[in-house]
Amino acid sequence: MSSEIVSFEPATGEEMWRAPVGDVDEVVEKARASWADWASKPLATRIELMRRFANEVRAIADKLAETIARETGKPLWEARTEVDAVIAKVEISITAYAERTPQRSFDNALQGKAAIRHKPHGVMAVLGPYNFPAHLPNGHMIPALIAGNCVIFKPSEKTPAVGEMLVGAFHAAGVPDGVVQLLIGARDEGEALVAHDGIDGVLFTGSAHAGIAINRKLASNPGKIVALEMGGNNPIVLWDTPLLDDAAALIVQSAFTSAGQRCTAARRLIVRDTLYDPIIEKLKKLTGRIIVDEPFADPAPFMGPVIDNQTADGLMESFVYLITNGGKAIRHLNKPREGLPFLTPAIVDVTEMEQRPDVELFGPILQVVKVSELDEAIAEANRTRFGLSASLIGGSPADYKCFWANIRAGIVNWNRPTNGASSKQPFGGIGLSGNHRPAAFYAADYCAYPVASTEMDQPRANIGVGLEEINPDR
Repeated sequence: MSSEIVSFEPATGEEMWRAPVGDVDEVVEKARASWADWASKPLATRIELMRRFANEVRAIADKLAETIARETGKPLWEARTEVDAVIAKVEISITAYAERTPQRSFDNALQGKAAIRHKPHGVMAVLGPYNFPAHLPNGHMIPALIAGNCVIFKPSEKTPAVGEMLVGAFHAAGVPDGVVQLLIGARDEGEALVAHDGIDGVLFTGSAHAGIAINRKLASNPGKIVALEMGGNNPIVLWDTPLLDDAAALIVQSAFTSAGQRCTAARRLIVRDTLYDPIIEKLKKLTGRIIVDEPFADPAPFMGPVIDNQTADGLMESFVYLITNGGKAIRHLNKPREGLPFLTPAIVDVTEMEQRPDVELFGPILQVVKVSELDEAIAEANRTRFGLSASLIGGSPADYKCFWANIRAGIVNWNRPTNGASSKQPFGGIGLSGNHRPAAFYAADYCAYPVASTEMDQPRANIGVGLEEINPDR
């Protein structure tokens, strides 16, 4: 077990941050001691502090974007959009809390008044990913704090510097130190935090493998709320359309934005056979123009590196597996810079593969399957244990109606990318993509629980049946 966590810049390999591993028991004890006071504060106070947090993020926006770009390797323009999403999440979460968890009361005749209110769970563990190290954990943290929970945030060990800045902005806004805490650590600390008796809920974003492990760990403890945002083997289906340049752009955006390191990235292109040759030609030309470079390069790159060399090497092995087991390389996955995790976008036709692997290849690899009928395309799209995002490009309104009705996914789009979901909508999937607790606008649902009450100003009751008559002689 390492005594400290060190973060390296993917684009340069240089060290950029280090800190000692945190003490799980210590942060949980501090959170539990802080919770009662935080939960008792008026909702308006908690909301005001979240708005102050948004202002703090605005004040450090450039520095935060630079840190995100350096620590993840994503282009600076993309890091800036992530910072914008962190700020926007506050007002979206305020609206969502009012809409999803309102107080209600109604007259219950002789039973008095019936009321519905919501309570926070207590101390929530937020486990964040490396691909969106600010936006995705923030999407759990803001709703949890508005609801009155305390938060212990363990960032990915690959992006702790961003996590430190995020928590620092909460503290600068006036949120008490014990209400939002940073826990630096790796797998051991994450497992200890999840299993800790002082944790009332686990809000996780990451791989299916890690999410399943959390689910197993807590299967015998139904008292802990668990929200799992996991990955996807997402399909994008291309059907009848004359707008193939637009279709190619949507496919490239879906598959290769963030170097393919998005849970909603398109992993599989399922294309009608009559469109196969022309769309492949356009994809080859468009992907050939993609700039892969370091985050601050000029001209700005479309893609940066993947997160580290271990990830890059694993993707290279996966690519080799595909082309040695029936796949046909349309564009090869190359590693253009020795010793650094830059990868060029790859396209592989896997139509002839007998056993197509149902895994999430978290990087810039797009697999292509050729079909002849829409029903066949939908069946192929559904041939996965995941169910996060799916898109239909082209087709008629009737085709989309059929696609929407039969596809297994929590996000279903038409003539839009598989990625780029709005925080004003629910975000989540089925199967290995989630546990039916969507985030984004619906995060309020798992950050507070409903309490039903019947209430009268004075006790009034009688028992009208089943009692012996009163005998005055007794």
